[in-house]
Amino acid sequence: MSELSLHIPGIAGHTYAVLGLGRSGAATAETLIRSGARVLAWDDSETARAMVPADILIDLKTVDFAEIDALVMSPGIPLTHPVPHPVALAAKAAGKPIISDIELLALAQPQARFVCITGTNGKSTTTTLIAHMLKAAGRKVEVGGNLGQAALSLAPVGIDGIYVLELSSYQLDITPTPIADIALLLNITPDHLDRHGGMAGYIAAKELILRAKGKSSLGIVGQDDEPCRQLFAKLKGGERRLIPISVEQPASGGAYVDKNGLLIDAVRGAATTVLDLKSIARLPGKHNWQNAVAAYVTGKALGLSAEAIVAGFESYPGLAHRQELIATVNGVRYINDSKATNADAAEKALACYDNVYWILGGKAKEGGLAGLEPYYNRIRHGFLIGEAAPAFLKQINRAFPTTISGTLDKAVAEAHALAQREKKPGAVVLLSPACASFDQYPNFEIRGSRFRALVEQATGVKGAA
Repeated sequence: MSELSLHIPGIAGHTYAVLGLGRSGAATAETLIRSGARVLAWDDSETARAMVPADILIDLKTVDFAEIDALVMSPGIPLTHPVPHPVALAAKAAGKPIISDIELLALAQPQARFVCITGTNGKSTTTTLIAHMLKAAGRKVEVGGNLGQAALSLAPVGIDGIYVLELSSYQLDITPTPIADIALLLNITPDHLDRHGGMAGYIAAKELILRAKGKSSLGIVGQDDEPCRQLFAKLKGGERRLIPISVEQPASGGAYVDKNGLLIDAVRGAATTVLDLKSIARLPGKHNWQNAVAAYVTGKALGLSAEAIVAGFESYPGLAHRQELIATVNGVRYINDSKATNADAAEKALACYDNVYWILGGKAKEGGLAGLEPYYNRIRHGFLIGEAAPAFLKQINRAFPTTISGTLDKAVAEAHALAQREKKPGAVVLLSPACASFDQYPNFEIRGSRFRALVEQATGVKGAA
């Protein structure tokens, strides 16, 4: 057996049902088989079923769950709402545990430390920032979960290693065992309400990350929204020690960012200034400052010095397609924010820049650009693409100059030419579409990669500047 492959001890001879054979489910089935378990697997998609050995396939709606030890379910499959999957109902009726691949990773690596991050917004950036910071400091780290690699595709890290895992509310719902040595709850705003039966169910799912693993377990909790403040007040003084973080106000006994962008450490009493976050170009705006302060507290808890953490921040390359700096030419920055598929996401980018040459459009979400009006004075020119272009033109209503470019190729060429010609201080060519990509691209990643290629072609710069 390869030392780079996970093995789950103590499960040989046990029978596991695996429902959902996408990225996480296929890795789960493979790891269970390698660990000596009997696997019965199914996916409602014929395409997904073709990706695993045929001899483990069986329609789980037909099996007797009395003979099965546990159901391992992919997080995309409904557990309770809007309608529970029939296989989940059968497992519950038989009194069998319903678990995730995250649960199995914890069984496979009981001596490793687990840093787990959740939140409505910012969890991917925080996850990658923490992983980068730890790797830069020489720690043995694997990163995945809801982001990147499936949990059971990760390599073993052993007693000195750290798993940095992004966890969605769906994953938390099917991970009954508290596994986080350090649990981060960044923020909670309405999302996925159909899958949790409303806001109360969504909050309850997020709260699961803060269940105590032991007396040494730590929780880092944002204080800038009411649900998180209420959870902090409810759980403070419990077995898991909690540290508050904020970018809106001082956090007594925690860490925060002041109105000037200074990261302040007050975890152990007296407030100490750590660094000016405005100097970290790849972490712009308050939403990224929240990610940074969460990562800072995590790094300190894992024994990193402030100097090592700052060095990690400074070398962090950013997360692809999320305010990703592609190039800087003659003072003009080219920013890929293709992940901004709605107005709320685009707002976070527009709040960070002035003199914006904004590329927007695609397949519009409900409300279109509503809520972005306060940022229109930052826009030098808008370049509209995709099927939303005519509707967005009406919504903008001459608030700033616009061009209907139609395609991303044309928009990049036109924005590049105008930005270089006008030479405005702090100018930014920004792809932040406020739209899904599906009218012209299969997903936002492919759209963002095309933007990167077009910028490199236009500027002659390869890679981020």
